[in-house]
Amino acid sequence: MSKEWPFRWDLLLRYRLIEIVAQWEGRLTTNHLCNSFGIGRQQASKDINAYITDIAPGNLEYDRQLRGYKPTAEFKPVLTSGIADEYLHVLDRNQDISHTFEGLDLGAAHTSVLQVPTRHVEPEILRAIIQASREQRRLEIAYLSLSSPVAEERIIDPHTLVFTGLRWHVRAYCEKNRSFRDFVLSRFRGTPEIMDKALVSAEEDERWQTRINIILTPDTRLSEAQSDIIAADYGMSNRELSISTRASLVEYALQALNVDPRKIEAKPEAQQIVVKNLADIEQWLF
Repeated sequence: MSKEWPFRWDLLLRYRLIEIVAQWEGRLTTNHLCNSFGIGRQQASKDINAYITDIAPGNLEYDRQLRGYKPTAEFKPVLTSGIADEYLHVLDRNQDISHTFEGLDLGAAHTSVLQVPTRHVEPEILRAIIQASREQRRLEIAYLSLSSPVAEERIIDPHTLVFTGLRWHVRAYCEKNRSFRDFVLSRFRGTPEIMDKALVSAEEDERWQTRINIILTPDTRLSEAQSDIIAADYGMSNRELSISTRASLVEYALQALNVDPRKIEAKPEAQQIVVKNLADIEQWLF
């Protein structure tokens, strides 16, 4: 923010959420504030009206068909930067609270958060993906991939946004490939078109519905003392740590842990942890 805002922090947080949700979902209701902050509907309505009147006149308008507020054509972020990561990290705030505080610029002393490059996502694209997922609709949209660097139209049935720690993608059924796939948000192009009812649902996504346990242990080449240190680092019990995840996220979980079960580092001090149950998870690796 370019200037100090004369608001209490709790109010500022609510105003920021109003702006973020309106911009990226395209529909804001009092439920967003009630569910996020545990406030009553009357207070939530008061906050929205205060944002419209005092903070950003002309940014929001009420849409009777949507039964909520939507951004106007003149919408311009006032309390936020207007980048997709702000919305995506709101979704992920329970697991990644550091991004929330970093974005609010609290200026806490002796604290630093590693900044990774943000990937650009157009608001109209993210809004369409969220709407199609929420309403279980098909979505026609252009997509770039490393195997097809020229954008081509795809019809997808999206069901869940996923954060891997470094990037966001949407899990969706691809009608061209007739299978569920991960689509990186920053690789969508053009103007999406929301279509009719989705052909398939998340319940039919086998890799998504299948739960997998990844069992980690200290590298067996480490000494007893070194193994104890690693076990303590990761909060292991009996030198084992079981991580439950979806089958479609196994590879991403290992990447976040910097573990490649198909590659063994020459030095155990560099490897540190290994996957004990490789045979159980191998079929779910890319």
